[in-house]
Amino acid sequence: MNNKTGITADDRIIIALDVNSFDKMKNIVDMLGDSVSFYKVGMELFYSAGSQAVTYLKEKGKYVFLDLKLHDIPNTVEHSIAAVARLGADLITVHAAGGREMMEAAVRGASEAAKESGRPRPKILAVTVLTSFDDKGWAETGGQLPILNHVLRLAKLAHESGVDGVVASPREAAAIREICGEPFEIVTPGIRPSFAQSNDQKRIATPSRALQDGASRLVIGRPVTKAENPQKAVSLILKEIRGE
Repeated sequence: MNNKTGITADDRIIIALDVNSFDKMKNIVDMLGDSVSFYKVGMELFYSAGSQAVTYLKEKGKYVFLDLKLHDIPNTVEHSIAAVARLGADLITVHAAGGREMMEAAVRGASEAAKESGRPRPKILAVTVLTSFDDKGWAETGGQLPILNHVLRLAKLAHESGVDGVVASPREAAAIREICGEPFEIVTPGIRPSFAQSNDQKRIATPSRALQDGASRLVIGRPVTKAENPQKAVSLILKEIRGE
């Protein structure tokens, strides 16, 4: 997709719409225009604006990453996934810590919704360890294995459970790619372009590094949405990953 500024969108880049109203979301999407083709709708926006956020993005021809991180008993997750899948989201998250049966149920729910709606089945991604964790914080929660080992264990389980990919920090991407192969999706938050601050993310990487290490898609929020010129920030990120 091309816009009047000549920026060509890259669907490996997912812009996080971490805002608390439909109007704020709409302003960002309108501002970025065709320079962005993929957006993340997380808990803050979904709980504030509801399903209309997803509906609006789909009507604009965008891809939607619905990041609700579902984590409950298998039956509840299966029916919850079916409900949100009917909105037309392209990627939906559950927590890998919910276990094999829960992840399998999530895939069933997505398949059921796709069959009913006639749409392609949304891809299910399993969240491994949140990128806000560092070793100290992880130990405080009772983590027995090092973060990398735990992430790899969950990624292997997710792969065996039939989900389409995982959400993990860019630092684990290469190791996940090695054990899970292609075409397993590895979606990485904690992406900070060379011009941006790290903020509250701990396990971070630049866009180009994350892609080199095996990430499929990159989730980028504040470096774009809080930039003085968001469209210019997107352009800089695209130039960075293309080596321009």
